[in-house]
Amino acid sequence: MPMQFLKTLFWVLLAVLIALFASRNWTDVPLNLWGDIQVDIKIPVLLLAMFLLGFLPTFLIERARLWTLRRRVEAQERQQTAPATNRAPVPADESPAI
Repeated sequence: MPMQFLKTLFWVLLAVLIALFASRNWTDVPLNLWGDIQVDIKIPVLLLAMFLLGFLPTFLIERARLWTLRRRVEAQERQQTAPATNRAPVPADESPAI
């Protein structure tokens, strides 16, 4: 239970720090795009967009790998259980003598 409290405390502190950073830096920044297109964007919005731009492909690749690994594990489990269920039981009168 104490570990859960520490984890919650960490996330609350991180959220407060992000909120303070965003409120202190809520100013417009001109962003020069291709050609002569210029966009004014808030700094925290720009940082969030760049974070998501970097995080999203990595997250999707990791999810695809986990999906592939789960499929392999399930296929192996099915393959291992299939021969065990197909075996014919040994009749009691034909059991080997020791």
